Amino acid sequence: MQGVRIEPGDFAGWVRPHLGAMARLAARLAPQADRDDIVQEALTRAWLKRAQYDPGRGSPSVWLLAITADQARKAARRVRPLFTAREAEHPAGIPDERLDLRRALDRLTERQRLAVDCVYFAGLSTVEAAAVMGCSAGTVKSTLADARAKLRSLLEVAG
Repeated sequence: MQGVRIEPGDFAGWVRPHLGAMARLAARLAPQADRDDIVQEALTRAWLKRAQYDPGRGSPSVWLLAITADQARKAARRVRPLFTAREAEHPAGIPDERLDLRRALDRLTERQRLAVDCVYFAGLSTVEAAAVMGCSAGTVKSTLADARAKLRSLLEVAG
């Protein structure tokens, strides 16, 4: 693997354009954890492994988001939910409509959630999401199609 030399003084400028996407992905993958802590852990890992970055395997964004996804999965396993969906209802007992989507997203498989988060919340292309997920672009497309079908059935309103 041919790494690129990222000078210590250049690291901050190199990662700065990707911080927003890293934060969004961290927040989506581990909503109960502190997203800033996840991003900080990802940046620490990236700093320590900066000599391993290989532009032939993907853009800096893809590399940083893959590290962020890994750190977010670790954080999600360490943190238990702060409240249940039932506790998050409005005081009048009228549920927040966004909770239906959150519940539906929670019922997707881990792979489906990661695909949805990468493409729809972090704004990655299917090729970039494939690099983050460690699979082919076709697998991402198929996973997204399955996730959309499952979300449609979960969010269907009886009329």
